This record gives sequence, C-alpha cells and structure tokens, in this order.
Amino acid sequence: MSNIKDRLDALAAQLSADRLTGFVVPLTDEHMSEYVGGYAQRLEWLTGFAGSAGSAAVLGGKAAIFTDGRYTLQVREQVPDFFEYQDVPKTSAAQWLVDHAAAGDRIGYDPWLHTRGWVESTARLLSTKGAELVAVAVNPIDTIWAARPAPSMAKIEIHLDEFAGQSAAAKRREIGAWLTGRKADAVVIAALDSIAWLLNIRGRDVTHTPVALAFAIVHADASVDLFTAPEKLSDAVHAHLAADVRVQPNEAFQVALAGLAGKTVVADPAGCVAAIFAALADGGAIIIEARDPCILAKAVKNVTEIAGTVAAHRRDGAALTRFLHWFDGEAIKGDLTEMSAAAKLRQFRDQTNVLEDLSFDTISGAGPNAAIPHYRVSDESSRTIAVDSIYLVDSGGQYRDGTTDVTRTMIVGTPTSEMKDRFTRVLKGHIALARAIFPAGTRGAQLDTLARQFLWEAGLDYGHGTGHGVGSYLSVHEGPQRIAPHGAQAGGDEPLVAGMILSNEPGYYKAGDYGIRIENLVLVEERRVPGAEKDLLGFRELTLAPIDRNLIDTSLLTVVERQWVDTYHARVRAEIGPQLDDTARTWLAGATAPL
Repeated sequence: MSNIKDRLDALAAQLSADRLTGFVVPLTDEHMSEYVGGYAQRLEWLTGFAGSAGSAAVLGGKAAIFTDGRYTLQVREQVPDFFEYQDVPKTSAAQWLVDHAAAGDRIGYDPWLHTRGWVESTARLLSTKGAELVAVAVNPIDTIWAARPAPSMAKIEIHLDEFAGQSAAAKRREIGAWLTGRKADAVVIAALDSIAWLLNIRGRDVTHTPVALAFAIVHADASVDLFTAPEKLSDAVHAHLAADVRVQPNEAFQVALAGLAGKTVVADPAGCVAAIFAALADGGAIIIEARDPCILAKAVKNVTEIAGTVAAHRRDGAALTRFLHWFDGEAIKGDLTEMSAAAKLRQFRDQTNVLEDLSFDTISGAGPNAAIPHYRVSDESSRTIAVDSIYLVDSGGQYRDGTTDVTRTMIVGTPTSEMKDRFTRVLKGHIALARAIFPAGTRGAQLDTLARQFLWEAGLDYGHGTGHGVGSYLSVHEGPQRIAPHGAQAGGDEPLVAGMILSNEPGYYKAGDYGIRIENLVLVEERRVPGAEKDLLGFRELTLAPIDRNLIDTSLLTVVERQWVDTYHARVRAEIGPQLDDTARTWLAGATAPL
C-alpha cells in the first residue's frame, strides 16, 4: 500500500510538471489489446489491480478505479482505498471525471491508448464543465515508472498452412479485393491477432497470447507494410512473408500514416487508437471508418482449423481428466492448495509434449476465492482446499492446432443442499444453451437468457457474459461474437455464423463462500430439421471432460436434461477414455456413469 501511495504522489508531481490536473489510465496497449505485455501494465503498476479489464482516473487529490462485475471482490482485495471503487457500466472513467471536474481543469490522456470515439465523447462531456481533455506526447506514468519493462523482443514464428488451412497470400488477396470493392487504397490493421492471422505468423510478446507486437498497412494490391522490430524476424520468416510484405521498423509507422496523403484509407474505430486517426487526418488521408476486415474472417474457422481445434480439445480433455482423477484422490486429504493444484494441472498439460503455453493464467479458486470470477491465484492469496468445500478451476492450453478454455467445479467431500441447488441451476442453463437450435442471423444477446433462466427463477444471476469467442492458436477471448446481454459487452449483437467458436459458461457466485461455473467451448454449425422453413444453427460440444455428478441434484433435472448429461458423458468416455491408463479409465467410467 505504501508503494501505491508513493506512486500516486509521484504521478501527481509529474502531472503538475506537465501542467495537468488529472489523467486517465486504461488497461490496454497501442493495439487496444485485452491482454497486454508487461511494458503496458500501467494500471497494475499504479493501483495493484491484476485483473484483465479496468481503468483508473486521477483528478486533483482524488483517484478512482473502474471495474465490472467480474472483479467486484478482486479489486477491493488488491487495490487500497486511496482509490474510490466504481462499478462499470453504472459509471465510467469519463463520467467520474465530469462529475469531479472544475472549470480550467486540464485532464491528460495518452492518444495511443484510447479510441477516437472515447476522446471525442469525453472531451464533449468535460467541455460542459469548462474542463479540457489534453493529449500527452509522453505518458506520465512511463516517466515515473523507473523499472518499466521494455517491449518484448521475442522472435516471430511461422504458423504453418497445415494449421492455418489457408495461405497468407490468399488471405492478403481477399483483403485486397475487399479494399477494391470499397474503392479504398489501404487499410490500417492494429489488432495483434488480426496481423497474426493475416500473415500466418505467431509470437511470444504477450503472455499466453501467441502474437507479435506490430502494426500493418494492407494495400489494395495485396501488399503489406509490416511495422515491427526488424531483429524479431529470422531469414525463414522473411522468406515466409515474401517480397509483398515489406518490413519496416516501428518508428516508421507514423511516417507511413502521414505518407498516405490523398489516399482513401480504412481504419477500424474500435481497434485503431486516436493517434492513428490523428496521423491519417493530419497527413491528408481520406478516412473510411469500417471494421477491421480480418475480424470476421478470423472468427469463422475453416475446415482445417475446426479439425485442429477438435484434436486440441481431445488432447486437452485427456490432460484435464487425468488432473480430475488425481484431484479426486488427493483433495480429500485436506492439504492441497490452490497453487499446488494449478501447478499439477499445468504438469498434465505439459505431458502432452505439444503445449505451447497456457491460454490464460489458471483460475484456481477454493471456497470464497471461487466466488471471484476472474480470480488469479498468487503465493499470497493461495488457500488450502478444505474438505466439504467447492473448488473451481478455469484453465486452458495453447496448442499449434487450437486454443482451449474449460471450467470445472468440484466438491471436495460433501456438498450442502444449497450448493447442489445452485450447481444444478447453472447446469440446467448450460444444457439449455448447448441444446439450442436457432435461425441463422440470431445474435448472442438473444441466446443469453437461456443460460440464466433457472437462476432467475430463484432470484439469482451472475455478473459476466455467458460466452466469448475463441481463436485458433490465438486469443482465448476473440471477437466479434459473444453471448451476453444487450449492451453488457461488445459483440452481443453480432450474428452467429457456422464456424465460430464460443464458450458456454454460466455461473453462480456467493460472495465470501463459494463459486460455480461450468464452461465448455462449442462450435456453431448448421442444423437440419425436417420441415424447417429457415436455415438453422446449433452448437457442437468441443470440450470433453466429466462434470461433477456429486454436485447434481437429479430431482431438479428433466428427462431431457438427464439424457443430455448421460449422452455427453458417454462421448467423454468414448473419446477420452482410450487416452488414459487403466486406473484413470476406471475412475472416468464411474465419474461419467449414467445419472
């Protein structure tokens, strides 16, 4: 806490030197990434908050931190009360600044960390109070952060066509044709996973997300200017990119934007930061605002990517099942900790010999820590997994052929009747969504209620979306598709398309006591229904691992729901069982026995 106070004081001094009265600190980077490299972890450095979404603002002698319902408990545990705790979407950094601003205030922002839309709307709001939003040339936190890590210089890697299913040249031609159809000369690509997908490259610049730090400008002739540190590229990567991809150093990016004078340039207002739009406008480019053309193409997986993710989930499911078998025998002894359990699960994944990385920091929560949806275990927070308590583990792996994300909730010992009731309501919602058949064009927001309905019947709910998109050896959180209430998270209004991968993860969290979540990844695919008058879609389960039968109150399940569980578990036995040794296979047979 003393460090946090010292940093706040140092920031106040720097703002005074910069003739500013306030500053906004988002958790992102110049690519608007969800997960960022260590060099961009400004929010955690300033506040202590280690979650994956949030922002902070300081103004005068006040400071506030803004997080959504996933982090309500975590933010209070990690961030000292020098900061006011503010709930999103009830409020926002912009609204808080307006509420506290006075005439003459000069509030700074880094134009490489905010969208143009945010800048324009916040500036308008502040103007009503006579305050001004000021772009800074140098982020003041970078000035005072003495031990700030340098951006990663990890080598760029080739993502082989045998995993990608389409050559980079073919993808570039599709983007070139897209530009020609819009009578545009070029498109700026800022999202790291879009660049990785487009050029069939991967990297290790962001923990758990295999991307390389870079910007790209794609031209209508299908050539690309790629801006990254040249020393990150080997001769093999240069050969893979070929002559149509011109590699330039990072510092050439702004110059290149200014050099697009008179050209018609597409930029995504959601993915390109304000500084990019400013450079294009100042350079005299004609700007078309449109979604990054890689986003939807990347989200709709091709046949090769689908086959890869199926294989990755079978492999990963076997590793998780080995862990669940081990956990069932060890946890009841009462000496396992959240840290030791997470380490053991990582060991089982490592034994596949093809694990590249975890897909995110494992959420390993026991008892009250399981009630923190995005809990991140540490040496300081790790609890012993007590007998007669719930343990929740949300984890995943990055494999060359696919990305996995799965949550299982287990009881150690005997559950209470309330635990079984809540678990079964979550399971019923999970099944309702898994069984859904819906017309083509349906949005994720239209399906979200299916997963919540049985909790709602008991006056319960959960404070996160029900499903997010997942990449193919890319980001574990991928847009544009989501299953979430209208307005809760971006993407809930995106029509679902065959080939998209999403999570199905309803939950329930009783603060200070326990948490429950059941998560499988699913593939959107076509459904054939006799006599149907519309094109229909449904979900195919990708995740294969047993669901804890000891937490199910079978009296709350319908016949159809019981059949779903039994059919799913039969498939787990059939596809995972042959990968296990005799002892684990015998355990799996019991864990997946018909209800």
